[in-house]
Amino acid sequence: MAHGIRINENACRGCVNCIKVCPTEAMRVIHGKVRILEDRCIGCGECIRSCRHRALSLQENDWDKVSSVRPITLASDPALFTQFPWSPNPAILDQALRGLGFEPIFEECSMVYDLAALAISRAIENGSATDLPMISTYCPAVVRLVQIKFQELLSHLAPVESPLETCIDLWRARHNKHDVPASLVVACPARVAMVEDPVGRDVSSADFVISTARITREILSRSHGIQESAERKAKDSRWLNWAMLGGETRHILHFAERPLRTLAVSGMKNVISLLQDIELHRMKGLDFVELRACDLGCIGGISNAESRFLSRLKIENYGYSPELSEEERETLESLYEAKIWKLQEEIRSIEQIPLGRDMAKAMEKLEELHSVYAELPHLDCGTCGRPSCRIMAEDIVRGEGSVDDCIFRLREKIAALSEEINGLSRRLVHTMTPEEKYENK
Repeated sequence: MAHGIRINENACRGCVNCIKVCPTEAMRVIHGKVRILEDRCIGCGECIRSCRHRALSLQENDWDKVSSVRPITLASDPALFTQFPWSPNPAILDQALRGLGFEPIFEECSMVYDLAALAISRAIENGSATDLPMISTYCPAVVRLVQIKFQELLSHLAPVESPLETCIDLWRARHNKHDVPASLVVACPARVAMVEDPVGRDVSSADFVISTARITREILSRSHGIQESAERKAKDSRWLNWAMLGGETRHILHFAERPLRTLAVSGMKNVISLLQDIELHRMKGLDFVELRACDLGCIGGISNAESRFLSRLKIENYGYSPELSEEERETLESLYEAKIWKLQEEIRSIEQIPLGRDMAKAMEKLEELHSVYAELPHLDCGTCGRPSCRIMAEDIVRGEGSVDDCIFRLREKIAALSEEINGLSRRLVHTMTPEEKYENK
């Protein structure tokens, strides 16, 4: 399973900072080098933030390769528009991207984000009360977190495809350009993983991924010809707001036919805390939750170049125009009836590797795990290369580690061996007397 993170082993110092921040305990440091467990990683990027040696980075495609492909279209999360010194007007960025040889599909993006908001609002109104609150599927890191750690909440996930996938499909269908490759600009590893190993569909609509930082650098290096007098379109303000926390919720409320109780939460600790509350049925009466792994939403993505606080300010200053023209409403209804917004496949749980092949073997291994864990110091120091003593016990039981990997147990063993060697050195051969031993010295 893809995780969207590139590892530079030559740069890794084995500092174990990454294993301490991973919310799903997917990181290991073995023989001084970092390793990622693919079946546990959600691509949130917290490990990249913590790495001071740049041993971890976004696994994007090579820029020279992508820029050599022509024709090529480009889609992006609206957070990209906030990375520049000018207004986050898509019309301005459109001309910059065309100067680089890309064909942006922002017109389809604005339509599809309207469509996603409409589809979610109707799914809430027409769905079962037992599956509320509905959980946004816009953040792929949150979706994978539910698949791995909160599998009882899978039915709560909104049955709506990511607008970033749908806009590419719509553009190809409208212009009959099914053979034109598409590039997706991403701000986090989870979006990379969404392309390499999509959830809810067999194959991603995107063919390449480029980091926000890379495309921003290329645009700024050639920004001398950018015209900032481009016309501002009201419909752009709606989907631009999805880049920051609360934007999706605001958009959904615009289409809702009844008042909805909603929450918008960002940051992994807060997201996990809220999911735990939902799992424990503490959020009764809530209709929708917008969850983002990155602080303040996608503008806080690890690959963004601009400050998330300035990005939020730019979007807020850009304004918000909820009005739709009659033509836009008709187009939206026809797209809704076509169900291009709907997930192609049901989102399923990501099964973790069991301790044993059958129940009896698994129970035996579990008892062994508890026994090993009881012998460990329970300090969760990370010097063994695991995030906690319990995870270390699990790795030992799986045959992927040794008790001697624990520095405290190793120190105790060395001390015991030292005492034994010291005692042996004082022992006499049976045929020698103490005097003879002294004389032989």
